Amino acid sequence: MGRLDGKVAVITGAARGMGASHAAVFVAEGARVVLTDVLAEEGTALAERLGPSATFVCHDVGDEHGWREVIGLAKSAYGKLDILVNNAGIVVRELTEKLSLADYERVLRVNQIGPFLGIRTAIPALREAGGGSIVNVSSINGLRGTAGTVAYSSSKYALRGITQTVALEVVADGIRVNTVLPGNTTTHMTTDSLSAEAAAAAEAQAAKVIPMGRHARAAEISQLVLFLASDESSYITGAEYVIDGGWSARLAIPEEWDITHSHEAAAAATPAVS
Repeated sequence: MGRLDGKVAVITGAARGMGASHAAVFVAEGARVVLTDVLAEEGTALAERLGPSATFVCHDVGDEHGWREVIGLAKSAYGKLDILVNNAGIVVRELTEKLSLADYERVLRVNQIGPFLGIRTAIPALREAGGGSIVNVSSINGLRGTAGTVAYSSSKYALRGITQTVALEVVADGIRVNTVLPGNTTTHMTTDSLSAEAAAAAEAQAAKVIPMGRHARAAEISQLVLFLASDESSYITGAEYVIDGGWSARLAIPEEWDITHSHEAAAAATPAVS
């Protein structure tokens, strides 16, 4: 018996990366899934591989009319909607003073306005189904800033506020709304915007700054999304789940002060507190 038997889900940004991983896990656990993305060729191919339980539709999450079509397709193809996973996201790496307004707005259109439109459109369908689950994929950048990601970080912070607000508004309808905040995860989004040399450097740096010593695998994030989408999380709403290999738990101090590297150096360099 699958953990999502009988459930119908919409997953955005599902043509590749984390979204494709979520889709594969959902189908394996018994769900029927509508995959959406702007990457039509890759999305269509994935749906074909996943079989009759998956349907792909080319969809820009910033398009309000498109959202009505997506939710309508879920209902016409599979009879209802139980789960919405707002996974689609883009990043533009640039210092704030150099970032164009067009690029800033483009990131917010996908990462912030897209989930808003999806949630607003999906609520009536979820209510008709007797309740359900909305999972918003934020980021560790929604907890702290990173130089060169002002648009991305802004959108991911905003998604946390959207989650908490909507969770309170729809709780009486049996609709749960939660946020997943992944750390660095090896996907096309994190590698396509970097040169091969920069990507290799990022992996090397991960071994130094992430306690678990590596970037996440997409499949690992999917297991958390699966839990929040399933009835196993029936008493969880308005919550935030960080999945970053311990990165956010680590105090940002010089390596020579880090007790995991040198207990004696840390003891000598850290002031006593009484």
